[in-house]
Amino acid sequence: MIPHAVRRWLEQQGHGKLTGRQPVGGGCINNGARLETESEISFFLKTNTNAPEDMFAREAEGLAELRKAKGPRVPEPYLWDIEFILLEDLKPAPRAGGYWETLGRQLAQLHQTTKEQFGFVNDNYLGSTPQPNPCTVDGYEFFGEHRLGYQARLARDNELLTRAEAAEIEKLARCLPELVPAQPASLIHGDLWGGNAISDERGQPVIIDPAAHYGWAEAELGMTALFGGFQSAFYTAYTETRPLEPGWRDRLPIYNLYHLLNHLNLFGSGYHGQVMEVLRRYR
Repeated sequence: MIPHAVRRWLEQQGHGKLTGRQPVGGGCINNGARLETESEISFFLKTNTNAPEDMFAREAEGLAELRKAKGPRVPEPYLWDIEFILLEDLKPAPRAGGYWETLGRQLAQLHQTTKEQFGFVNDNYLGSTPQPNPCTVDGYEFFGEHRLGYQARLARDNELLTRAEAAEIEKLARCLPELVPAQPASLIHGDLWGGNAISDERGQPVIIDPAAHYGWAEAELGMTALFGGFQSAFYTAYTETRPLEPGWRDRLPIYNLYHLLNHLNLFGSGYHGQVMEVLRRYR
């Protein structure tokens, strides 16, 4: 069903009535569809009748922040409510030549946008999991408490981790100053796996479905390497544009523990082994 508010907005904006709806797959949290209108301008609609009541509002907020920076293109949000968000239709085409190099440079430029404090204007969501974003001066405290610690406690409460396993993660979080170099609070997409790096109608990079906040840029790179990874040209272009501290690749499992814990909380015990593998590495 197309929300009445969407139909009304399209007509009010001069796009007339809907002339077609094409389901778009690929999402594991929300449903997607391309909407065609009498104006011959199409839109992308995401819906979820079980979404937290502010989830789409927080997504629109993150997209707006990312659009301010000189980073990869993100879709423009037009309208949102509890159960939907209406977005610009990107009409993805095959990736153009040099796609990965362009994305690497653009992401490096995005990460040049910094603030004095970590966090974000509001808490938001990683998938459908709440993501706390309190303004925090110390990056180790922010990642340790509001990323690793939060997810570990959630998994413990959901009986997906034992108390001893959750305590081990919190112990690792306390050791972060010994394992991770100091980094500024950079604007990051927050959930940049391969499925969230797509292309627009010209085959140029677009990033979608953000969990935007100000965090460690290296943590962003960790997610790019978690599920198959981006092409090597991406990392070469990124580091040429924004050099990283030596050993950054060796630190990626620490950052990815956050996302593995989130997958454990979202999808169940199938991710327990990967969580424990990271912990064994840092014992």
